[in-house]
Amino acid sequence: MNHQPTLKSSKARTAAQSHFRTLRLGTPFQPHIDALAKTQDWYNWAGYRAPHSLWDEELEYFAIRSQAALFDISPMTKYRIEGPDAEAFLDRVTLRDVTKLKPGRVHYTAWCDDEGFVLDDGTLFRLSPTRFRLCSQERHLPWLLDSAIGFNVVIEEETETVAGLALQGPTSFAVLRDAGFAGVEKLKVFDLAEFPHDGGTVTISRTGFTGDLGYELFVPAEKALSLWDRLMTSGELRGIRAIGYTALNRARLEAGLIVANADFTTAEHAIRADRLRMPDEIGLGFMVDLEKGHFNGRRAILGARAKRKLRYVLVGLEIEGNIPAEHAIVYHKKHQEVGLVSAAMWSPMAKRNIAIASLARPYGDTMVEDLWVEIYTMRELQYQKLMKRAKVVARPFIKLDRRTANPPADF
Repeated sequence: MNHQPTLKSSKARTAAQSHFRTLRLGTPFQPHIDALAKTQDWYNWAGYRAPHSLWDEELEYFAIRSQAALFDISPMTKYRIEGPDAEAFLDRVTLRDVTKLKPGRVHYTAWCDDEGFVLDDGTLFRLSPTRFRLCSQERHLPWLLDSAIGFNVVIEEETETVAGLALQGPTSFAVLRDAGFAGVEKLKVFDLAEFPHDGGTVTISRTGFTGDLGYELFVPAEKALSLWDRLMTSGELRGIRAIGYTALNRARLEAGLIVANADFTTAEHAIRADRLRMPDEIGLGFMVDLEKGHFNGRRAILGARAKRKLRYVLVGLEIEGNIPAEHAIVYHKKHQEVGLVSAAMWSPMAKRNIAIASLARPYGDTMVEDLWVEIYTMRELQYQKLMKRAKVVARPFIKLDRRTANPPADF
C-alpha cells in the first residue's frame, strides 16, 4: 500500500507546523519593533508578542520622563460601538454619564456585572454623536452583544484592524507638531481630533497611561508603518525612543494608575468570591454617577454602600527604605495580615519607595498607624526577610504640571 502523503496533506502539515512556530501574533508595527528589539524580552499581551523592554528598561523609563517614548498599544482591545442608541447603550452598561461626554472627548470609565463587581475599566472615545470607541484590557464582545439586545446599535471588535501608539513624554507635543499635525496644540487633556495621514486619517487624543504630557494615536492597520516612520523622523532630534511595557508600568505606578488583573481581579476572571471587587473597593467609586438612570450594578453598589459591606480599599503606600515591596504582604502591628501589595518601585521622580496595595477596611484609612510590609530580598545568594514601615498616602505619587498645561509645553 502506498503511504506517501498527498500534496494536500503535506500542505496541511506545513501549515500546522507553521502554526506551532508562530506562538504569538504580531501587531501592525511588529516589523519595526522587531528591528529594535535588542533584549528579545517578550511577553504575551492578549495573544500578541509584546516587549517587556527593547533596549534597556531603565533608560526606557527615563525616555518617558525626559524626552519622548513610543509604545505600541495595538493589542489593547478596541470596540466600535455605533448607531442611534449607542449613547443610551453605553450609558446603560458603564458607570459614568455618557450623555455628558461630548463628541471629540474621552473619559476613563468602568463597567460592572449585575452584582456590582467590576468587569473591567477602560477609555471611551466619542468620535461623533453616534460613534464611539471603547478600549479595555480584557475582551467583552459576548457580554456587550448580550447587553445590547433591545438597542439599535452595532458593536464590532476592531483590535486587529486599528493600530495604536502611545506617544508620551515632555517632547511628545513637539514631535507631533514637527510631524506636521497642524492644530494638535489645540488638544486639551482628554480631547481628540482627526488629522490627515498618508491619504487617510489618524485619530489623536491627548490621553495616556504615564501621568505625563502625552498622546495616543489610532490609525488603520495598513497605515501603521507610515505613521511610525513619520513620528520617528520628526522626533529624531528630540530623542524619541521606542519602549516596552516595563518602563510604561513604572510610569503608570508613579501616576497612581491601576491595571486590571494586576491590581484587581476582574469579575470574569475571579475564581474565589473574596477576589471580586466593587468600584469603591479599587478607587473607582468617583465614577459612579447616581444622577443618571439605571446602569449595570447600580442596585448592588448602592446596597453595599448603605449596609457598609465594602470590604477592601485600594491605596497608595509609602514604604521606608529603597527596596521595592513587590507582592509583599501588608501587616498591622507586624502580626495581623491586612492586605497585599500589587505594584511597587523606588520612584526616581518622587524620590520615594512607593506601592499600590489592596487592604482590608479599615486599615486603608490614612489615620491607621503601625502598618508594615514583609519584603524578601536577595543578599549574597541568600534571601533575607525585612519588615519595613509603611503608611497610606494619596495617589498620584507624582503630579506633573506639563500633563495638563494649555497650550502644551514645547521642549
